[in-house]
Amino acid sequence: MPNLRRFKNEGWLYALAFAAAVFLRFAHLGASPLTDAEAELALQALRLTQGAKPALSAHPFYILFTSALFFLYGGGTNFLARLLPALAGSFLVLAPRLLPAEWLKPRSAVLLAFFLALDPGLVAASRLAGSPILAAAFTFAALGFFFQGKTRPAAFFVALALLGGDSIWLGLLALSITWALFQFAPRAPFFSLPQVSVSNFLFPFLTTFILFGSLFFIVPNGLSAAFAALAAFFSRWTFASTLSPWLQLLSLLIYQPLGVLLALIALGRGIWRRSSRILPLGAWFFLALIFALLLPSRQMIDLVWALIPLWTLAAIELTRYLNVFPDERGEALGAAGLTVFIWLFGWLDLTGMVWVFDPAQYAVRFWTLLVSLLILILSLLFIALGWSLRVAQFGGVWGMMLALGALGAAGAFGAAGLRGSSSVEMWQAPLLPAQADLLQATARDMSEWGAGNDYAAQIVIAGVQSPALEWLLRQRSVTVTSVLDVSSAPPLVITAQGESSPALASAYRGQDFIWRQTPAWNFANGLRWLALREMPQNSETLILWAREDLFIHQPSTFQP
Repeated sequence: MPNLRRFKNEGWLYALAFAAAVFLRFAHLGASPLTDAEAELALQALRLTQGAKPALSAHPFYILFTSALFFLYGGGTNFLARLLPALAGSFLVLAPRLLPAEWLKPRSAVLLAFFLALDPGLVAASRLAGSPILAAAFTFAALGFFFQGKTRPAAFFVALALLGGDSIWLGLLALSITWALFQFAPRAPFFSLPQVSVSNFLFPFLTTFILFGSLFFIVPNGLSAAFAALAAFFSRWTFASTLSPWLQLLSLLIYQPLGVLLALIALGRGIWRRSSRILPLGAWFFLALIFALLLPSRQMIDLVWALIPLWTLAAIELTRYLNVFPDERGEALGAAGLTVFIWLFGWLDLTGMVWVFDPAQYAVRFWTLLVSLLILILSLLFIALGWSLRVAQFGGVWGMMLALGALGAAGAFGAAGLRGSSSVEMWQAPLLPAQADLLQATARDMSEWGAGNDYAAQIVIAGVQSPALEWLLRQRSVTVTSVLDVSSAPPLVITAQGESSPALASAYRGQDFIWRQTPAWNFANGLRWLALREMPQNSETLILWAREDLFIHQPSTFQP
C-alpha cells in the first residue's frame, strides 16, 4: 500500500497535544491524598525500599518501578506514587503517530492525539496511582509497532503490558474477540497484523518480561505477581461493586459527548458502506464497553479500554469535515456560530432550572429548551436548502464540536481536580479521604507539643482498615490492631466513630475527622450536579484521640 503523505506542522501539533496532556496530568498531581486502592500499592512499593518482602499485588511493573523512584528520592510522596501513570498517560497521546498512514490517516491521527490528551477519563486514569493506564498505554504502543512490522519493540511493549496488572486482561478480551471476528474479513486493516517472526519476538519478549518483572533480579517475586494477574482478573467476577452500570453509560454522555456523537455518525456511515476500517473499531468499542458494564466488580476506570476505539472513530469522522472549499468557509462559519449560540442558550436554560422552584416557571424553561433544539434543527435544514448540504453539515459539526468539546474540556479539568476539592466528579477515585491533611496536621501538632518532635509520638490505629490512613502516617511509628489495649496507653489513637471505650474517653481527648467519602448518586440531584458539580456524600468519620499529657497546659510525662 502506498504511503500517505504527512502534512506540514504535524510534529508541532503532536507537541501541542503532548503539552496539553502533560499539563492536565501533572498539575497538582500530588495535592490530593491517596485512596485506599492507591495506597495499598504505594505501601507495597515503599516497604520494598525499606528492605521488607511484602506479598505483591498483581501490578508488578507499577510496584517495582515506583519502589525504585521511592528509593532514589529517599521516601514516598503522593507525587511520586502517581508519577508513572501520569507519564504513561502523557506518552499515550503520541501513540497514534506510531500507526502507519495506511491504517489511520495523518490528520485523523493528530485529531486522535488531541482527543486522547483532553479526554476526562484518560486524564483521571493517568492521575491514579495504579496500573490500568500503564496497561492501556503499553498495549496501544505494542499495536502501533506491530502495524509497522517492528517486531522487537512490539515484543518489548507486549511484555510491559502483561506486567501492567490485571486490567490488561479486560482489554485483551475485547481485542482478541474483535480480532477473531474480523481476521477472515477482507481488508480489515486494524486487525490484520503483519506476519511476525517468532524468533524475533520471543527473545525480546522474554528478556523484557524477566528483567522488568523482577526489577533486574532485585525483586524476584515480581514475576509471581505478574503470573497472578490473570487469577486476579478472574476473581473480579466473583464480587460486586456498588457502581451502577447506568452511571457508567451516563458518564460517557456527560464527559465524552463529542466522542459519542461523532462515533455514532461514523458507525452509521460504516455500517451503510460496510467499511473495513469502521466496523472493527465499532466492534472493539462495543465489546470493551459491554465487558466494562457486565463486570460485577466494575469501576469507572474500566471504561478506559472503550475510550480508545471511541475516540479513534470520532477522529476518523471529524477528519471528513476538515476539507472545506474556500467559497464555503464564510457560510460554514456562520452556521457554526449559530449552532454554538443556540447550544449555549439551551445550556444556560438547562442549568438555570437549578434555581427555579415554581413548577410553572420550571415547565416554561423545559419547553424553552425543547424549542431551542427544534430551532437548531430547523436552522440547519434551512441552511441546507438555501445554501448547500455541505455547508449545513460542516457548520453543524463545527458548532457541535465547539459546544460539546467545551463540555468535554471542562470535564477534563474536573477529572484533573482543577475545579476545587468541593467538585464531585464521576471519574474521581472512590472513597477519597476528605480531611486527610487536617488529620495529619493535628497529629503533628500533638506530637510536637508533647515530645518536641512532629513525628515522635506513636500512633495506634484500632479497628480501622484503611491503607490510605497508613500511607498518610507513613513517617510515624504506626501500629494497626483490631482491638485496642488501653493499658498500653499509646500517645495517639485513631478509631472509627462509635468504637471508643469508656477507658479511652476518660484518659484521652478526641477530635473527629471526615475520612472516606463517596457520592450518593441519585436522579433527584442530577440537574444540580450537572450545573454545579454538587452531590450529597456518604461519609465515614474517624476520631483521633490524644493522651492528656500531650496538651500544653498538662504536666509532661510523655513516653513514646
